[in-house]
Amino acid sequence: MDHFGIKDAFDIAIVALLLFYLYRIMKESGTLNIFFGVLAFIVVWVLTSQILELKLLGSILDQFMGIGLLVLVILFQDQIKRFLVELGDHKRWRFLKKLFRHDKGEGASDARKYVLPIVYACMNMSKTKTGALIVIRQEIPLESYEKSGDIIDADINSRLIENIFFKNSPLHDGAMIIDRDRIRSAGCILPVSHDRNVPRALGLRHRSALGISQATDAFAIVVSEETGNISVAHRGALTTRLSSTELEHRLSQAMAND
Repeated sequence: MDHFGIKDAFDIAIVALLLFYLYRIMKESGTLNIFFGVLAFIVVWVLTSQILELKLLGSILDQFMGIGLLVLVILFQDQIKRFLVELGDHKRWRFLKKLFRHDKGEGASDARKYVLPIVYACMNMSKTKTGALIVIRQEIPLESYEKSGDIIDADINSRLIENIFFKNSPLHDGAMIIDRDRIRSAGCILPVSHDRNVPRALGLRHRSALGISQATDAFAIVVSEETGNISVAHRGALTTRLSSTELEHRLSQAMAND
């Protein structure tokens, strides 16, 4: 029997860390049952092929593993992309980013200039109970969602935001996507979350906001058409009934991290 050494412990630690990240992302995206199913299949494959050395069953499962990995990559390409982005954007690597990005402080300061127009627009729409859905890009690109709507490519302006979501506007039903300091598009179609924990009182805008936050690392703001309440969805979590101060704080953090 081989001696258990430091390399083996390091190997186990890396696998455990990868499984933890996958578990967290799958939980946020509402596909946790699939994660456990895949994990159970891998355990059975290791037992039959590596430990018990059952040749016939092991060879059959080997074929399934080869095809299954390709199917999983196709089905969960958004989750895999998000996993890689989070792995590269983890706090432990941020000190390296600062070495190569000397304009970090300046960029964060510039980003905050665009927070107030969004907050003002959301507060005004909240008072008039004008429904709105605003998505702010983080690390993962949103080009595929931008193309589902009408390209605008305009400066961030509170009046423009309010006019787009005005009830008689043809774009008010879709989502607005903001990329850094620009309004890229409006009337966009987003993935809808099927999370059963979402209260039934919340409508399609809230489910779409939660859906885009599960599929990507985007920051989504919702203004309810029924109540005027402001909600935020980020990293698979939905927070409702935010005040203007809370919205400004969360939005400042999101845009400063671009």
